[in-house]
Amino acid sequence: MIPQNFKDILSNTENAGLYQTLALIFFMMFFIALVIYVFSRPKKYYKEEEHAPLEDDEDDFNLKN
Repeated sequence: MIPQNFKDILSNTENAGLYQTLALIFFMMFFIALVIYVFSRPKKYYKEEEHAPLEDDEDDFNLKN
């Protein structure tokens, strides 16, 4: 039998549950690491970006005209 898609390949193996569990663990580790990274940055780090969309940037204005 030729597998039609990736789902068929994983569902026919004896370790399908293990692969799904590992994928979930890797995703959760990445997500938790990302949250820790964002919250570990000092507030000063985000101060400049906080008002960036609201500021008039003269360089961008001159490029559009």
